[in-house]
Amino acid sequence: MGIQEKPGQKVIEVIKEFGEYIPLTKGRKISAGQLLERFLFTRKRQYDFVEKLSGGERKRLYLCAVLIQNPNFLILDEPTNDLDIVTLNVLENFLLDFPGCLIVVSHDRHFLDSVCTHVVDIDFSKVQLYPGNYTFWYESSQLALRQRSDQNKKTEDKRKELQDFVERFSANASKSRQATSRKKLLDKLVIENIQPSTRKYPGIIFRPDRDCGDQILNIENLSKHSAEGQLLFSNVSFTLLKGDKVAILSREHSAITAFMDIIAGEAQADSGVVEWGSTITTAYLPNENNSYFKLDDNLIDWLRQYSRDKDETYVRGFLGKMLFSGEEVLKKCNVLSGGEKVRCMISRMMLNGANCLLLDEPTNHLDLESITAFNNAMKDWKHAALFTSHDHEFVHTVANRIIEITPSGIIDKRMSYDEYLADKQIKAQREGMYSDASVLK
Repeated sequence: MGIQEKPGQKVIEVIKEFGEYIPLTKGRKISAGQLLERFLFTRKRQYDFVEKLSGGERKRLYLCAVLIQNPNFLILDEPTNDLDIVTLNVLENFLLDFPGCLIVVSHDRHFLDSVCTHVVDIDFSKVQLYPGNYTFWYESSQLALRQRSDQNKKTEDKRKELQDFVERFSANASKSRQATSRKKLLDKLVIENIQPSTRKYPGIIFRPDRDCGDQILNIENLSKHSAEGQLLFSNVSFTLLKGDKVAILSREHSAITAFMDIIAGEAQADSGVVEWGSTITTAYLPNENNSYFKLDDNLIDWLRQYSRDKDETYVRGFLGKMLFSGEEVLKKCNVLSGGEKVRCMISRMMLNGANCLLLDEPTNHLDLESITAFNNAMKDWKHAALFTSHDHEFVHTVANRIIEITPSGIIDKRMSYDEYLADKQIKAQREGMYSDASVLK
């Protein structure tokens, strides 16, 4: 992780090796202890031994160790990968107060929208700098693309449409913490610089073979320990109802993966009951998929094994929807990139005809175009789904129910993700459940 841990070293001691304080915007500064508090290390927790930290806590400590060194220029390559939801929001808020320059590569659209004032797009074999955040770039480029295909609309009408879009976006952005700087940049934008993107978006559509019955999923008193004996979760009980699209949260991703593997039938719980309804068929997108790609089959033969219709043209069609075209479909499945494997797994899911989707970090390894397409498909999905994701935008726009699993029980709320994060009572409840002594061991 980049931290040279010493035996018997405490959390606060690690950070103070790098610095005592860090300056923020507007002349403010915070101490090492205050920085740790921002990243969810209570005063008491700061004096715990580093060796006792969980995986998620070690990631937070590493971030603090980087930031306390007081850099004036940060280069972050996928900083949100594998961070829990709370740490993501903490990092986002810290970077908004960061006085220096920031260059970030990320597939997290919400993160990009929150912290970035410019977007660099590598397209048309060149690098182009655009003012605004990711959403502005995406929506403006899509509008320009639609205009290019509209041969009947006059040039001046197209320009007026783009101008109106910029003005609406600028007005709506006033709620953001980056509002002032972004508005100034957008006001100076030359409309002619808005260009259609050449990027291609996969065609993701999930169609169930049958509707769900009244009984979908009932879970009672589920518990699980890791192979090392750490309690991952306990007392997990809930019933999945029609139309529920449930985001499963936890500060420890190992707990979520274990939970998803159990309900998908790929692992056993220590105790408890998982009961699926008789009308339910599931399609599972696991976080770890290497076991599916060990053979040297080409993509057609690989996908054909999951299809009821073995016709090559039919199978090619599903690969084509996921942007595998021409000779690409003859590529061996054991040499695929991480993103290509996920797109193949999505093709497999589309062939399944399931009426309940199980997704463990579905946007991992995907490019932004595939993430956007997957996000739109899940917004359109009207049936049952359980999923976990660190993609804020994905969770907020898809989930209508939030369940957070902890070693001491669950929090189960029917609300949007942003409402869940903003609720002070839920926050207090969450902190109480995670602060239990058993959680920290």
